[in-house]
Amino acid sequence: MKKFLLAHAVFGAFIFVAQPAAANEQPQQDPWQLDAGSQQQNEFGTLNPDEMTLNRAIENATRGEVDMMTCAQGYIMTKMGNHVDARTIFRKCAEAGYTGTMTWMSYMEENGFGRSDIDPESAAKWDRQAADIGDPIAQLNYGLDLLRGRGVAPDPEAGQRWVDRAAAAGEPAAIELQKSDYDYRAVTPDADEGRYDKNLF
Repeated sequence: MKKFLLAHAVFGAFIFVAQPAAANEQPQQDPWQLDAGSQQQNEFGTLNPDEMTLNRAIENATRGEVDMMTCAQGYIMTKMGNHVDARTIFRKCAEAGYTGTMTWMSYMEENGFGRSDIDPESAAKWDRQAADIGDPIAQLNYGLDLLRGRGVAPDPEAGQRWVDRAAAAGEPAAIELQKSDYDYRAVTPDADEGRYDKNLF
C-alpha cells in the first residue's frame, strides 16, 4: 500500500447491517448495491426513491452532483473491491475540490486500482494538488514523494519543506518524520523495503 497515512483521509466509519439471503434465494441487484431494489415508478411518480445506495452515489458523481456523503461512498467502494466506480467518484469529487478524494486518487494511481497499471507520476500530481490547497496529509505525502523521488524528480530540500508544513499543521507522522531527520523509512518501513526501492521502478 502506498501510504499508511491514508487512514487519516478516511471520511468516517460506516456500519452495514444486512439480512442474510435464504439459501435458495438469488440476489437480484448489482453486487455493489446495498438496497433491496425497492424503488418503483408509476404514473404518480417514484415510490421509495433510490437515495442512499452506492449506485445512486455513482449516478450523482457522474452528473457532477457531489457532496461529502457521495464522496465518502468512494471509500466504501474501494474497500469492497469496486475500484472502477470508486475511481469515478473520487475523480469527480477531487475535481470539485474535495482534498481527501485527491489523496484517494493518488492512492488509486499508485496502486493501479481501477486501471491496468500503476502511475506514480499521476499519484504525485494528485498529492501536489491537494498539498497546494493546504491538506496536511497531502503535504506529508507530497513531501515523501520528493524525498523518495517517486513520481517526481528527487528533491530532498523541497520534500523537507512540505513535511515541515504538514508538521506545523499537527500531522503526527510528519512530526515523526522530522524527528527521524527526514528518513522516510521511519514512517513506512515495509513499503520502503519493497515498492519504493529505487531499483524496482
